[in-house]
Amino acid sequence: MMASLCASLFSRLVAVIVLILCFSNVVLAGNWGHWRGPSGNGAAPDAAPPTEWSSTKNVKWKIALPGRGSSSPVIWDQQVFVTSAVPAAKAAGGKLPNLEFKLLCFNRADGKLLWEKTAVVSVPHQETHSTNGFASASPCTDGEHVYAHFGSRGLYCYTMKGDLVWKRDDFGLMNTRNSFGEGSSPTLAGNKIIVPWDHEGPSAVFALDKLTGKTLWKTDRDEPTCWSTPLVVAFEGKQQVVLNGQTCARSYDLETGKELWRCAGQTERPCASPVAENGLVYVGSGHRGSFLGAFRLDGQGDIKGSDKVVWTIDHDTPDIASLLLTSGRIYFHKGKNGQLSCVDAVTGKPFYTAERIPGLDSIYASPVAAGGHVYLTSRAGTTVVISDAAELNIVATNNVEETVDATPAPVDNELFIRGEKHLFCIAAQ
Repeated sequence: MMASLCASLFSRLVAVIVLILCFSNVVLAGNWGHWRGPSGNGAAPDAAPPTEWSSTKNVKWKIALPGRGSSSPVIWDQQVFVTSAVPAAKAAGGKLPNLEFKLLCFNRADGKLLWEKTAVVSVPHQETHSTNGFASASPCTDGEHVYAHFGSRGLYCYTMKGDLVWKRDDFGLMNTRNSFGEGSSPTLAGNKIIVPWDHEGPSAVFALDKLTGKTLWKTDRDEPTCWSTPLVVAFEGKQQVVLNGQTCARSYDLETGKELWRCAGQTERPCASPVAENGLVYVGSGHRGSFLGAFRLDGQGDIKGSDKVVWTIDHDTPDIASLLLTSGRIYFHKGKNGQLSCVDAVTGKPFYTAERIPGLDSIYASPVAAGGHVYLTSRAGTTVVISDAAELNIVATNNVEETVDATPAPVDNELFIRGEKHLFCIAAQ
């Protein structure tokens, strides 16, 4: 009897330990549910991926991707999501291809495809830039649903198992500047999903119920084409939606869509998304001009020239890539090239300005931070890793040997890189 009792107690103890370990894994596992990470600032404070790799070294797995897309991967628990536009049957008599707009889900452990869903099959109504595709908006997830945004082709909500919950394909058609294509990503906030809609027609920002797709509010915007993604930031018990724009950087009340404040000064056709911390939000752009401003979140109306504008920078600001805010510092590229600046987030004073980083040329991907390092990725597939510090210190230079336009995603001890042809999971091997 004593032996039986001991065996029973031992079995129970083992079960409790296993349960604790499983629970610990869930608690400690990081997620990257949005293309700029959990804070929207591009930083993963609890992640520590490798600093050295190649197309074969420290590659946990490498999976071929169908079609074309420059959307960034998002990760939740053991699932990795990407979108792509895959050629279908040739469209009769048209210049543009018939495309299957897909959401793909991969197993984080080994890269195996878990499921893929074709949201819609469509011929694009407008051409796109030669370096852009038709699946440039990144998906987002809250761990309950995953949302795939294909702009004019619609927004699609799926369960984590790939079941369609709802779709919205009634926004109309975007007409982007110079037919450069679409690319702004939606943002999740509480019970809402925020959808930007800036183009050469009637522009707006939408808040939808994330469970049903129903429009909660729509606010018109007097803005031309913008490829920026909304940032939702908390301030004094409320939340604001901050959006870049060619006419003005603006903030809206998350609950009502009412414009709270605006500030002119941005450059043409902005792409870079805002970042925020400690009551300040930072918005910048760098095409045909340069502007980066730090704005207080308690502004009202037109704040240009007021004390709500804490500091501004008028040179060497980013074009395509967004800002990175980490450790009280803001990192940004000059235009689309590899020159990097780092400034104090509170004062705007530079630690270094437009320093040329060997190995980096044309830049589309935004910088990310993890494990005390900053990862800078160029279109040539090169990622230069530097120290997250006030002094520039290059740690390593790596290359996956294919074009990379998407922003890498650091999660735990892994880095996910979406290349032109493959999805890479980088981890120490």
